[in-house]
Amino acid sequence: MKKSVFLSYPRPVNENQDNFIKNLKRYLQTIELEPRTLGITDYDYSVPLQTIRSLMYECNGLLNVSFRRYKIDKGTKLSKDQVDKDDLNGKWFTSPYSQIEPAMAFQMGLPILIIREKDVIPDGMLELGAMANFIPEVDLDNTSMNFFETEEAHAVIDSWKTDVGEVYKKKGIPKKLY
Repeated sequence: MKKSVFLSYPRPVNENQDNFIKNLKRYLQTIELEPRTLGITDYDYSVPLQTIRSLMYECNGLLNVSFRRYKIDKGTKLSKDQVDKDDLNGKWFTSPYSQIEPAMAFQMGLPILIIREKDVIPDGMLELGAMANFIPEVDLDNTSMNFFETEEAHAVIDSWKTDVGEVYKKKGIPKKLY
């Protein structure tokens, strides 16, 4: 029996993003995980955050793919003393849901794996140490490399899958009264 996982991603806006999601779904199914995404596999007419929460309760983990969405042609991130400025030229923001959905999954105690597209700003939930000590970055412009055939992909997805399996197992154990 396949274990349900919440697959979170902004709608693909180009062929490389679309192919990445198709390959990711195929890969997850080969390792006995069933990806579920609001508006793709599951539908509801309630308020989106309420529907997302309900769907997450039926899932055993969350996998977020943070695609490029908003490009910064020229920008600077200021620090408190305005001496150390970070150059944001050519960087990207992702969808706000790439922050919201992992935060919701964290509050529910679900295992979380985040994959970030190259040049997406690693801020908030996408920042190293906020959710994980390692967040894979994929370069979708480099079509010669298949992320799902790399050792890196196998290692992080296998580790996350183990945690997903533990959640699935624990959901079946009755609560102890004493």
